[in-house]
Amino acid sequence: MSSSEPTAVDLLIEARWIVPVEPHGVVLGDHAVVVDDGLVRDLLPIAQARSRYAPRETRVLDEHVLIPGLVNAHTHNPMTLMRGIADDLPLMTWLREHIWPAEARAMSAEFVHDGVTLAIAEMLRGGTTCCNENYFFPDAQAATYRRHGFRALVGLPLIEFPSAWARSRDEYFDKALAVHDEYRGDTLIGTAFAPHAPYTVSNESFERVRMLSDQLDIPVHVHVHETAQEVEDSRREHGVRPLARLQGLGIVNDHLIAVHMTQLDDAEIRLCADAGVSVVHCPESNLKLASGFCAAETLRRAGVNVALGTDGCASNNDLDMFGEMRTAALLAKGVSGDASAFDAASTLRAATLNAARALGWGDRIGSIEPGKSADLAAVRLDALETVPVFNVVSQLVYACGRHQVSDVWIAGAAKLVGGVLVDMDESALRAKAREWGERLRN
Repeated sequence: MSSSEPTAVDLLIEARWIVPVEPHGVVLGDHAVVVDDGLVRDLLPIAQARSRYAPRETRVLDEHVLIPGLVNAHTHNPMTLMRGIADDLPLMTWLREHIWPAEARAMSAEFVHDGVTLAIAEMLRGGTTCCNENYFFPDAQAATYRRHGFRALVGLPLIEFPSAWARSRDEYFDKALAVHDEYRGDTLIGTAFAPHAPYTVSNESFERVRMLSDQLDIPVHVHVHETAQEVEDSRREHGVRPLARLQGLGIVNDHLIAVHMTQLDDAEIRLCADAGVSVVHCPESNLKLASGFCAAETLRRAGVNVALGTDGCASNNDLDMFGEMRTAALLAKGVSGDASAFDAASTLRAATLNAARALGWGDRIGSIEPGKSADLAAVRLDALETVPVFNVVSQLVYACGRHQVSDVWIAGAAKLVGGVLVDMDESALRAKAREWGERLRN
């Protein structure tokens, strides 16, 4: 073959606009992404792509913007089956009087499998290609994500009371390590330790988590400083604020994925920046539970890696990362009194590359760059609600809805085509969700 002949590749995606996220804020018009063997091979103008490559498939997206697949950096996806079960309540009432009792009745591998399957469908329809999961039965979670070709960092749960997953501290750790070993080196599934929160996990357990996290080089995913009451209870019981307690236990480092963080002072923000902590901002869940406001813009300007997550469907009540982006951007402006806070490009970055970096996967996903996995989402911008287009990134964050996502790929494999899920039966999903609704009611 001569050097002038086009190179055979799997897929060519031609788009009206591409927002690669890295470089920051860049919008490329009339460009194409070349995909081969599940990876982004090239990113270049459409005319050049047509002359250089011979794709086995071409997808023309002439009214669309192509972005990296969104990364939901904190969720409890089996709880899609609990959507709306206990609304308009403060966090501890919601947890202790409603969620934990419901989980005690329903918790099983079957519940987790069915809830995760429903969540995968919802996430794909909204342009999300990866999530950071935190729930029981991580073995069932991981198997379900793997079966559907969905990328997930699966939390290995730890809490200081018995559950249907484990009856003792040692059993939590033994089962966690077994799941980690099973998926070690998997191309789609990773693991993280997921101690629930400082108020439900002992010093001894946190110390063991720190040791194993260091040995295995995996993240620690934990709810921290979610409410003012949590902080006050820690001061009373431990003599220090929760983050200071975690620092004393060696948990505050670049492995820490600290979720919520609505109660931070300036010294704690500096600590997070210096230690390399990633903070996951879940604005809609925090607003709904009246938990407080994460100082997302202050954290960002301090150099902290700020990512976005939805939390679970029992406290949000959806997995809509487009909604989360809009809320995060608007809330940051209101909290800071600065209209430039959490600008559109920074918000999109928090939902893609920053979230990928929080999971330890910034070298694999989160931006459209040669060598990275082809985890991609196409969004139509020709809807009445999103024309005309002056600023593509602003349109995505401030005007666009998840219903405008048309196509999704994970590792180059099509998961949503023209708004239709690939290899997922929507009627069966609805029937299963309704069945669980009846079981939980009874």
